[in-house]
Amino acid sequence: MYKIIKAEQLAEKIYLMDVEAPRTAAACQPGQFVIVKMDSIGERIPLTICDYDRQKGTVTIVFQVVGASTIRMAALKEGDSFQDFVGPLGNPSEFISEDLETLRKKKILFVAGGVGAAPVYPQVKWLHEHDIHADVIMGAKTKDMLILSDQMRQAAAQVHIATDDGSCGTHGMVTAVLEDLVTGQGKHYDICVAIGPLVMMRSTALLTEKLSIPTIVSMNPIMVDGTGMCGACRLHVNDAIKFACVDGPEFDGHLVDFDEAIKRQRIYQTEEGRALLKLKEGETHHGGCGQCGGDA
Repeated sequence: MYKIIKAEQLAEKIYLMDVEAPRTAAACQPGQFVIVKMDSIGERIPLTICDYDRQKGTVTIVFQVVGASTIRMAALKEGDSFQDFVGPLGNPSEFISEDLETLRKKKILFVAGGVGAAPVYPQVKWLHEHDIHADVIMGAKTKDMLILSDQMRQAAAQVHIATDDGSCGTHGMVTAVLEDLVTGQGKHYDICVAIGPLVMMRSTALLTEKLSIPTIVSMNPIMVDGTGMCGACRLHVNDAIKFACVDGPEFDGHLVDFDEAIKRQRIYQTEEGRALLKLKEGETHHGGCGQCGGDA
């Protein structure tokens, strides 16, 4: 059992938990995820790692209530436990393997939409710990829906806020802030990392392509099972079939077919849709076993 050390509501329907998981905390890196399961009848839920404390042996997760399983999760309190807490899974952020001196010469921008702030934060924090200071744009529907903004300010060089209703920061989308930074203020960025809803990542990638800024996106929003066996996170990246959970979750944002991913996510939500996709995609529907066309 994996004990919940801290349980906190960050915003409406958004919760944070620190979970006692020493082996995961010892091995995890920014960009990776875990699979949690509450009990023997609970659903397997993949969640990106928001933070970790190797000394305390804890891993921080953030999740948004979207269905029955996450409603049950939100009811868990400090002292309760998860039956399963599996990880780290997926590939770490590519920053982790880069030469630090080369990385320190780069101007890096993160764009975090909504709950996307959770997987962005550990990357910004890791860079800060290695004396690399990135800029961050955070977007949310309202001021009350912003999460981890204080933590982000402690780790980032600059944090820019955009809200749909104008209740905090710029009134509008994160792309408006990004475009102003580059074309209005003359900022230069060597790379952009965008994490959030699919529509936000698509819009950001379209803009950064126009601005000639290489862009990484995290496709964790389309993950369901987390092992590649359900076929939910199958996507095309530069005409190759990939799976977000086993090949990612990070990919070149200018090569991801977002239109297909968005359409496919909608179809996958129904039982009939899942059956149709499985029939249509045949052997390439799954990829977790490594023998079903996941690298085709």
